[in-house]
Amino acid sequence: MARTFLLIGALGGVVGVALGAFGAHGLRGRLAPDMVAVFETAVRYHMYHALALLLVSALMTRIDGWLMPAAGWSFTIGIVLFSGSLYALALTGVSIFGALTPVGGVAFVLGWAFLAIAAL
Repeated sequence: MARTFLLIGALGGVVGVALGAFGAHGLRGRLAPDMVAVFETAVRYHMYHALALLLVSALMTRIDGWLMPAAGWSFTIGIVLFSGSLYALALTGVSIFGALTPVGGVAFVLGWAFLAIAAL
């Protein structure tokens, strides 16, 4: 499982950096400034949680139980739903995508809570 989260985190970092570069160089002037800001928020949280997945991977060998995998899957779901919905909103302007953003945010909060409880 540690290798799974290492892989997801590393690939998440690759995708996050690529999307950040795309946003910085390909979207300015093509999207309204508020949608560029939405895209940048998506990239920022994407990268934070790609790094969090690397932390989960490193800690899984030291902390047993279900909390570490739960944290890893929560971070993964959060990236997909929170960042993914913001990417879709920024690129399409379809506001319904914003309805998924809070669900992804809750997944992020749960991931951090699982990590904190595992530390205890």
